[in-house]
Amino acid sequence: MTIRSRLLAATIAASATLAAATGVQAQANEVNLGVAIPAATHSFTAGIVFWANQAKKDLEKAHKGLKVTVKTASGAPEQANQLQDLLTATKINTLVIFPFESAALTKPVAQVKAKGVYVTVVDRGLTDTSAQDAYVSGDNTAFGRIPAEYLAKALNGKGNIVALRGIPTTIDNERMEAFNAVMKKHPDIKLLDAKHGNWNRDDAFKVMQDYLTRFKQIDAVWAADDDMAVGVLKAIEQAKRKDIRIVFGGAGAKDMVKTLIDGKNPLIQANVSYSPKFIYDAIKLTAEARLKGEKLPASTIIPSVLITKENAKQFYFPDSPF
Repeated sequence: MTIRSRLLAATIAASATLAAATGVQAQANEVNLGVAIPAATHSFTAGIVFWANQAKKDLEKAHKGLKVTVKTASGAPEQANQLQDLLTATKINTLVIFPFESAALTKPVAQVKAKGVYVTVVDRGLTDTSAQDAYVSGDNTAFGRIPAEYLAKALNGKGNIVALRGIPTTIDNERMEAFNAVMKKHPDIKLLDAKHGNWNRDDAFKVMQDYLTRFKQIDAVWAADDDMAVGVLKAIEQAKRKDIRIVFGGAGAKDMVKTLIDGKNPLIQANVSYSPKFIYDAIKLTAEARLKGEKLPASTIIPSVLITKENAKQFYFPDSPF
């Protein structure tokens, strides 16, 4: 073989190696992303479903190397089964999950991560953070602290409060702990009880009926979700109780924000922001990072702020399902 032939052969070999490496890199950056979220059992999760599907539509249009599969579950066992389906049948390499429950989904998510899938957990955190690569959420500490501070001030540091918690999850614990931390500074405010209303208006209605039967004097209610606040208001109306001065919900549902704007219900005086759009942000951040072969920060927290009549128009989105 002549020197020229050897140089040509070497050039061809180097080009083939570079092409193969480029192909591997392109393949590595193709993202098959599964999204596992709760079904639209109430208005907040309806918002989650809306924004997840909007993310799929927008991101698949913007990125040729991206496939997004959205699965909705009506309970923790169904969601765990969907994770296995996403792994074995859909063959995802990236997962964005809004866990239905924290403890029940921790092991199933850990099993997916153990197969080499990049995992972003949204909102309802897992009980073992080693099962995730990244976490995206609203500010759950502020979600509990802001209502507590508002109620303490509105009651002048004295009175009886009842609380309705959500589904047993890490974020529900964070919210309740933040609420209690504020109330410890106000010994003349008594938290009579705090039961789970499961972020559901029917469950909240039953819990509030129980409170109204057991407690003859209630000054304020913290219903840690606007759907639960709807159930609470219905129970108060049916019981014709006049002692309750404030019902503080949460998450800035459009109907509650509109009530603030219009001043239609004197019991609704404030709210705290916690938009379901963070699922869109989580999917977008995760997909675009993985397309570049990058990772997200371990934790991304989206601020929660006080909503009052004065700033309510900034948080009113009439076209959203939530």
